Amino acid sequence: MNRTTFRGAPQQGQALVEFLTISAAVLGLFLLMPMIGKYQDIAHATHMASRYAAFDATVHNDAKNNFKPEAQLAEEVRRRYFSNPDAPIRTGDATGDDSQTQQNPLWTDPRGKPLIRNFADVAVTFGEDEAPSHNQAFKGSSDGKPFSLMPLANHKTLDLQARGIYRVNVSVPLANLPEGIVSYTPFDKIDLRITRHTSVLIDPWAAESVQQTMDRFGKLVPLNSLFSPIEAALGIVIPLFELGEVSAPQFGRLERWQDVVPEDRLKADESKN
Repeated sequence: MNRTTFRGAPQQGQALVEFLTISAAVLGLFLLMPMIGKYQDIAHATHMASRYAAFDATVHNDAKNNFKPEAQLAEEVRRRYFSNPDAPIRTGDATGDDSQTQQNPLWTDPRGKPLIRNFADVAVTFGEDEAPSHNQAFKGSSDGKPFSLMPLANHKTLDLQARGIYRVNVSVPLANLPEGIVSYTPFDKIDLRITRHTSVLIDPWAAESVQQTMDRFGKLVPLNSLFSPIEAALGIVIPLFELGEVSAPQFGRLERWQDVVPEDRLKADESKN
């Protein structure tokens, strides 16, 4: 009986070839992982910078003590969010392009050059059109459904501002990675720019005092002006007929809703003693 034996092809070195093939495919991603982490860190700083600039407008705006100058706000954003995090914050401190003292030491390309070449490239703009002024940061909005049901009750009647939503944009252009390295494609020519924005309502219509609330909503109650001529007479007639058990109405007056703090809860002003 004849017996035929078949032998497979040589297997020596196959595992090595497979390893090299897979390594070539993932090597580029492996080399890019540190850079992707840096990009994410810069993106987070950009987001926090836009929040800082937007919420700064809730404190500094033309309804209070004027907006912070655009150039000053941009300089604060650059200094506090995109420079060396170990550098102390000083009043009037400005950014520079000295890599030793100003640049973030972690935000560098594989050759050690800063990803943010010039701090002046970090831009702070306003509104959807990325305008250069605070005044162009607003997008109009309605007064809301309760006001729409009452044509006479709107922000103008109450002397309130209704400019809408205030938006700030922060944009950071990043330098391309070095050319000639396959693993860095396409980041060597991508011209990456990271942009984030934050929108807030800086005119929340909050009253500074009880008296201001009374002054505002008192304008919505025309009964006060209509019945004031006869209010004095009603103050005599109604208690007389009701034997003093019912007081005369106070048309359109809000004094009864005032928040009155008991005297025993008030702290004495020591400066007057």
